[in-house]
Amino acid sequence: MIEVIEEKKYWDDFISSFDESDLYHTFDYHMIAKEDGKPVLLKYTHNNVSICLPLLIRDIPNTSFNDATSVYGYPGPLCKNISDNFDGAHFKSELLQYFSSNNIVSVFSRLNPFMPIQHRILESIGEINNKGQVVSIDLKKPIDQQRQEFGKRLKGQLNKARRHCRVIKAENDEELQEFIDIYHENMDRVNAKPMYYFDDEYFRVIAKSNSFHTETLLAVHNETREVMGASMFIYKNSVVHYHLSGTKTEYLPLMPTKLLIDEMRIKASKMGLSHFNLGGGLSSANDSLLHFKSSFSKDMSDFYVWKLIVNPEVYNKLTKELHTQQNSDFFPLYRCSNPLVINTK
Repeated sequence: MIEVIEEKKYWDDFISSFDESDLYHTFDYHMIAKEDGKPVLLKYTHNNVSICLPLLIRDIPNTSFNDATSVYGYPGPLCKNISDNFDGAHFKSELLQYFSSNNIVSVFSRLNPFMPIQHRILESIGEINNKGQVVSIDLKKPIDQQRQEFGKRLKGQLNKARRHCRVIKAENDEELQEFIDIYHENMDRVNAKPMYYFDDEYFRVIAKSNSFHTETLLAVHNETREVMGASMFIYKNSVVHYHLSGTKTEYLPLMPTKLLIDEMRIKASKMGLSHFNLGGGLSSANDSLLHFKSSFSKDMSDFYVWKLIVNPEVYNKLTKELHTQQNSDFFPLYRCSNPLVINTK
């Protein structure tokens, strides 16, 4: 059966029962990143099999229907006691029944590139699409060997940055605010989309959560004592994620972000973590951002998303009435354009 969990205690207790989980599965992260969605953790238990699927349930404006999506990042389902001959028919039946009974038209979730078993759980439910690649550093390799795999140019840039600055950890609200201000300056400079702006409370809640660990590092210029750049890294269990960063315009030539990533790499290795996920390109594209990250490592993992149309009739009606492009890669298509002004009640 499917049980819906919405309370932090029961959510966290169930997540902690799995050998593998990531910060993107936690209650706290869902409350931070929920936007206009309602966080739910779907708990499936049958015989000795357990599966959980965190989602955000959203109203479809001006209709009696809902849809489901995931938080931004790398969530997807967790499972235990899934054998090689696992038959997902019962899970599929229970999941579709839950979606149908809650008027959920479609479901979208980003998946975790470090949990390939997610494909086994979802492979017969909807479709799984490859969206690109993410770069990671294998922290199980010796620290010196990791550095040997850096690009030659990167090594020179890191040496230069180390001559001009030192790295400290943000330990108080004032130092965290330095990071926030630099991040917003960076977003202004690159004309970032609204989705990449966050209010100050977002950063403070992430920094203080006890469901995962946050490291906010600052690069401080040796002469001016000014903070040049800052980066936020988050980890839970064995994987650390490069989350957000920014550099002051006047210090761009010194590339402090590269130094901050390298310092976190060294620290995470000493802590015994297994992978350092640098992420992919903008919207998973093969772009300059991906090339920047790949200068640290050639270890690439495919990044997948899961798409499910629960109610094709309503989905097609919503899409048709919005006059969206049928060949668009956006999902769900009915959220591709302007806010909905239709009525399907």
